[in-house]
Amino acid sequence: MRKPVIGIPADRRFLGHHWFHCVGEKYINAVAQAADAVPVLVPALGEQHLQDWLDSFDGILFTGSASNVEPLRYQGEPATPDTLHDPERDATTLPMITRAVKAGLPVFGICRGFQEMNVAFGGSLVQKLQEQPGKLDHREDPTQPLDAQYAPAHDIELTDGGLLHGLAGQRRIKVNSVHSQGVGRLGAGLLTEAVAEDGVIEAFRIDGAPAFALAVQWHPEWKVMDNPFSRALFAAFGEAGRARAARRAT
Repeated sequence: MRKPVIGIPADRRFLGHHWFHCVGEKYINAVAQAADAVPVLVPALGEQHLQDWLDSFDGILFTGSASNVEPLRYQGEPATPDTLHDPERDATTLPMITRAVKAGLPVFGICRGFQEMNVAFGGSLVQKLQEQPGKLDHREDPTQPLDAQYAPAHDIELTDGGLLHGLAGQRRIKVNSVHSQGVGRLGAGLLTEAVAEDGVIEAFRIDGAPAFALAVQWHPEWKVMDNPFSRALFAAFGEAGRARAARRAT
């Protein structure tokens, strides 16, 4: 049986004197190694090739990014001037998410991808959790080495009987925390899978989705092969992709 083909939508970034479409290597490696799948990078071209992509892939990974979803996408307040946005990625991923789920493709969202999936289903975002009363500061310390920035930072509680609970085999687990935004209003049809100690939603699944449809706020792709829970997440995503690949082959 062939390996599943996993699409990974790219950021559009201006580097040097030119525009580039790029994906962090850690996500590519996690798909290739922990999901045992074939990663294919998807340029941020909007909807013009959307159906061809959906017809070609066995799953889609929506990655984290330094950019944030534009607030106009969820009727939010304008962002501060120093906020990095990527409207081309928004125009690609937001319609892709709902179409992919409807088509039965496995989907997995991480950090920005988690936020994209919430917005795609009508949810909203809090732009600066650290300024909200009673909320933790979920950001990393950029002055620290990467291993410290991505080290386990706080506990989350997994929903009893949920997908993550089944994969972890326990109700509490510690995860890293490298984000400033979070879920404000949870989108329609999304079910909470995990919450942080301050009540911030850390994971959800799409209720009634025909295939794997999960999003997490933390970064399981970071040194994925060294973390059994992270490996289990990507392995489950890869297995869902393999199942779709097998159906397509017949």
